[in-house]
Amino acid sequence: MRIIKCLLLTIIALSFSNCNKTKTSNNSDVIPKMESREYYQLKVYTFDTDSQVTTTDKYLKEAYLPALKKLGINNIGVFKPIMSETDSIKSIYVLIPFTSMEQFLTLEDNIHKDSTYLLTGNSYINVNYDKQPYQRIESTLMMAFTDMPQMRPSKLESPRAERVYELRSYQSATEQYFKNKVDMFNAGGEVKLFEKLEFNAVFYAEVISGSKMPNLMYMTPFDNQTSRDEHWQAFGDSPEWTELKTIEKYQNNVSHIDIVFLYPTDYSDY
Repeated sequence: MRIIKCLLLTIIALSFSNCNKTKTSNNSDVIPKMESREYYQLKVYTFDTDSQVTTTDKYLKEAYLPALKKLGINNIGVFKPIMSETDSIKSIYVLIPFTSMEQFLTLEDNIHKDSTYLLTGNSYINVNYDKQPYQRIESTLMMAFTDMPQMRPSKLESPRAERVYELRSYQSATEQYFKNKVDMFNAGGEVKLFEKLEFNAVFYAEVISGSKMPNLMYMTPFDNQTSRDEHWQAFGDSPEWTELKTIEKYQNNVSHIDIVFLYPTDYSDY
């Protein structure tokens, strides 16, 4: 396993090396270093029973998050879906920021060197196969947009149960259309418009590995559902969006949208 990880790190370093060079053109523009863009892992745990939820909550709160913080990984979001009357699938969303791909690839090795983590999380880590603490874990790996290379944890002050974290996923028909939609956010000014309207996004990112690709994801926090609806009304009515959405080169770059409404657990960092 360590050999494979070393090979992956070498390949990544070689592939990103050109991205760290300075342009030699007369205008002396500098290409942002790839290392300045964070990576995000979104882990979605699904459960069959309430007891599984309780077990995983305890593990995340008392063992996993403290162990990550010891490794210098902070601003970890842990969320649960805002359930409707027809929802039946129980889940927990864990959003973890990484400063580098190396930090992500070495996480499992490093965390299992922590004796406190192994002791505190023992009932989850070493559970018998027929007592599994979740049904499945789905993992999505992302890289931050150039226009927002670092996560910005929200500073909401409303009660946690009232907060709405809107997680959006935009799929595209092809890789080329996906690149076009990412460009629409960055060079096209969509990120700047969100900032102007005080959406206060937690992150914007390109999905580089996941079950739904090509795809981008972003998360916006609101004090409550009313605030969320008002913000999106302002976005839809803005002259900037009215103009941007009609630009010919940005047409048909989204083929499917998934929206999940979440609220933070009591042990989430934001």
